[in-house]
Amino acid sequence: MQSVPISSTPIPLQGLQWVLDPVGYLNKNFKRHGDIFQAHLLWGTAQPMLMVSEPKAVQYILTHDTGKEFTAPGEANKLLAPLIGWQNLMLLSGSQHRDRRQLVMPPFHGDRLKSYGQIIQAITQEVMEEWPTDQVLSVRLLMQKITMRVILQAVFGLNKGDRYQQLEQLLRKRLDMTDTPLASVLIFFPWLQKDFGGWSPGHRAQQLAAQIDQLLFAEIHERRANPDPERIDILSLLLATKDEEGKGLSDQDLRDELMALLVAGHETTATALTWAMYWIHSIPSIKQKLITELDSLSPSADALDLLRLPYLTGICNETLRIHPVAMLTFPRRSEIPLELCGYQLEPGTLVMGSIYLIHHREDLYPQPDQFRPERFLEKQFSPYEFMPFGGGVRRCIGSALAQYEMKIVLGTILRQLDLVLENQRPVAAGRRGVTLGPRTPVLIKKIGRRSALQSLVQV
Repeated sequence: MQSVPISSTPIPLQGLQWVLDPVGYLNKNFKRHGDIFQAHLLWGTAQPMLMVSEPKAVQYILTHDTGKEFTAPGEANKLLAPLIGWQNLMLLSGSQHRDRRQLVMPPFHGDRLKSYGQIIQAITQEVMEEWPTDQVLSVRLLMQKITMRVILQAVFGLNKGDRYQQLEQLLRKRLDMTDTPLASVLIFFPWLQKDFGGWSPGHRAQQLAAQIDQLLFAEIHERRANPDPERIDILSLLLATKDEEGKGLSDQDLRDELMALLVAGHETTATALTWAMYWIHSIPSIKQKLITELDSLSPSADALDLLRLPYLTGICNETLRIHPVAMLTFPRRSEIPLELCGYQLEPGTLVMGSIYLIHHREDLYPQPDQFRPERFLEKQFSPYEFMPFGGGVRRCIGSALAQYEMKIVLGTILRQLDLVLENQRPVAAGRRGVTLGPRTPVLIKKIGRRSALQSLVQV
């Protein structure tokens, strides 16, 4: 049986192209090799990864990742360890991963999730009040401010004060260290993260990490000493959770889970909201349809009413399709010889589903580079045709919260403000850390309020 096609880009250049131009790398190799090809994405690693973009093949991988045919090794995500630590869900494997997932999952579902809607809307309203009229602003900075405050209040459970303000500033500085394709090499080339002295990025990263940790551990210690069963923030719920043996999470476990939730919930959601704002204001017909739908709500409508709007949901889904913030699934490793897409896989082969390529398949999404929210009103896609949050045992635990946040933030803003896009040219996608964001800033200007709607929440 023939071997899986190999990317034609020279191996030493593949990692660099993946960092600097991931979309170009994926598109070029898909056109040349089709649904599966070998890729060398990480420098210093001799073993290639298989990139798969055929939905049924990805479905097979992600529904058989329970240990016999495929495993989901946490160590494959070790590039993130300097930022989020080793004791979190992303980097655990096997039974440790399963047990931790059961512990941290409950706060992200059911009534717990609904309780965060009012917090999200209140924060959005608060940030909106700070926007000046007739001044051009960066959409990403605005969305980052909202999503950071959601993390600090809904996840970390912090009230405004010195610790809140310090964490907001320090966390933003740390995440902004990898906010361009070139700066992202800090993640993909681990030796750059070493401390070579005050001039080096590694020194700055470690300095910020130490300051952040001091604040986080202080908060954890205070909360342990003064438990409050009435609090609904995720840190409080994680502090109270126990496994079957009555054992809870250690301080280090909590710190690492909080940092993982920050990276997964702040950066990704801010990026998705930025793209959504860009597309809504790029295409007048889409903006008008959305405004009409929002205007159909009563003035007293709350956050939960926004969640039920079909066209707003379509816009959010189409945003996550055309620009999936996470381009790949977490790696899986084959544990036995098996066949995939007509090729034989040996034990130990690393396989990744390409979310970006699946979302741009012509057979699933005709004219895939066009932004058409109607796709999601006209057709139901399977979880392996539309999968912005991955799948299997590694599916993002915060997916429901992220979708809540997108709808509530967009709906709250567009019900009240009249905004215009200031970009004169189309905005292309580029790398931002481990995610796919706008290559150039999305710029917007508030020209006034849309209506006499009163504040939707009390801030």
